[in-house]
Amino acid sequence: MTAAMHQVATGLGVPTGDARLLRLTNNAVFALPSAAIVIRIARTHQLYDRVSKVVRLAQWFANVDSPTIRLAANVEQPVRVGRLLASVWEYVPPTSPAPTAEDLGRALREFHTPGVPPFPLPMWDPVGDARRRLDDAEGLGDHDRAFLVDWCDRLEPRLDALRQATEGQLIHGDAHVGNLLREPSGRVVLCDFDATCLGPRQVDLAAVAVGEARFGGDDAYRSLADTYGYDVTTDPDWPLLREARELKMIAAAVPLLASSATIDREFTTRLRSVVEGDHRARWTPFAELTG
Repeated sequence: MTAAMHQVATGLGVPTGDARLLRLTNNAVFALPSAAIVIRIARTHQLYDRVSKVVRLAQWFANVDSPTIRLAANVEQPVRVGRLLASVWEYVPPTSPAPTAEDLGRALREFHTPGVPPFPLPMWDPVGDARRRLDDAEGLGDHDRAFLVDWCDRLEPRLDALRQATEGQLIHGDAHVGNLLREPSGRVVLCDFDATCLGPRQVDLAAVAVGEARFGGDDAYRSLADTYGYDVTTDPDWPLLREARELKMIAAAVPLLASSATIDREFTTRLRSVVEGDHRARWTPFAELTG
């Protein structure tokens, strides 16, 4: 990934002396502060469609002045690097104060306002995402796999009914404070559009509500709900939205089980709380376990 970053930077004619890795998940994300850009490289060619979707979304977001991070100017996107694809973004330097749940509420309200882009987007499909994770699960035991498959089977028709009852709306898909940046101007913008799709807008409020319930917190969700103007925990579909988010939070660990004992233990804790119907059990963020 570092070699690919250097290749992209060379093609752009920018220095890499201060390049640093910001994140390494499905994407390798590098900041190049002196060049005022961020290079985001999909780690597998299987993510080609997602990279192209994100670039097209970012171009539309700029046209409607959505509160989102901008693509770097004068760069033909996406950038091909060997068998991989990269996107190049404006660098937003760390700016105080750090974004808050209240900022997220304002950003989401503005993000949802323009409506739906004039091009196709995938539908919100947490069960489909979970099934794909299960297909890439070398360290998953047979008993746990059977439970997760059965959970997907039970959840899928209920989510299908929710989608059919809800007009397709633009949703970020992974709306939490960690996906906010504060620009030097003070404006707070959303980033990371890999999960952006069409679905019920309540999904974008459920992420913080479920996160606070499972990880603890200081009433961040209340600030989000008050600022956005809607409390998803009072929605008739809240139990279903919570279950869909928890499936996503558990399935995210499945491909990593064979390579991390600490993640394996946290996965077991999370799954046990779901099996037992224990909504008060506290979880530990995977980021704290992987450094």
